[in-house]
Amino acid sequence: MQVDFSNNYFELFELPVVFDVPQEHLDTRFRSLQRFLHPDKFASEPDTQRRWSMQAASFVNEAYQTLSKPLKRASYILSLNGISLDEETDTQMSPMFLMEQMEMREALGDAPDASDPYAALEKISDQLRSAQRSSAADFTKAAGDENWDEARTIVRQWQFLEKLMSEVQTVEARLDDTV
Repeated sequence: MQVDFSNNYFELFELPVVFDVPQEHLDTRFRSLQRFLHPDKFASEPDTQRRWSMQAASFVNEAYQTLSKPLKRASYILSLNGISLDEETDTQMSPMFLMEQMEMREALGDAPDASDPYAALEKISDQLRSAQRSSAADFTKAAGDENWDEARTIVRQWQFLEKLMSEVQTVEARLDDTV
C-alpha cells in the first residue's frame, strides 16, 4: 500500500468526489491506512522512511478529518473545483439569512435568563441542526448540478450556522459550570 501525496483526499480514500460519502467506508479505509503507516512498522527503517511515514500519517489524518465532517467536506469539494470561499473579504449574505441569524443570536443571548435555559438552548440547537441538514441537502443538489456559485453561497451560510452552534455549546457549558 502506498500513499500518494498528489492524490486528493477522495482518491486517498478510494471514493468518488461526491458530497455523500459512507462514513463506514471512511472509517474502514482510515484504519487500514493507519495500520499500514503505524510508526512501529518503520522503527528500524532509515530516517527518510520514518519521516515519510509520519508525513503520510499526517496526510491521512487530515484527509479523514476533512472528509468526516460535512462542512469541511463541502468546503474541500469547492476547493477541488477551484472555488475560493474568501472568508475574510466576502461579507455578502442574503438579508433574509442575516435576519434569521440575528434573531437566533438574540434568542441565544436571552437563553441563560429564560425560565428553562436548557430548553431554550435546545430549541435553538434544533433549529440549527435543521438548517444544517438543509444546507447539506442543498449543497448536494448544487454540487451535483455543478452550480458552484450556489454551492459556495450555501457553504458560506453553513459556516455561520456552525459558528452559532459552537456558541450555543459554549453558553451551555457556562450554564453547566454555574450549577
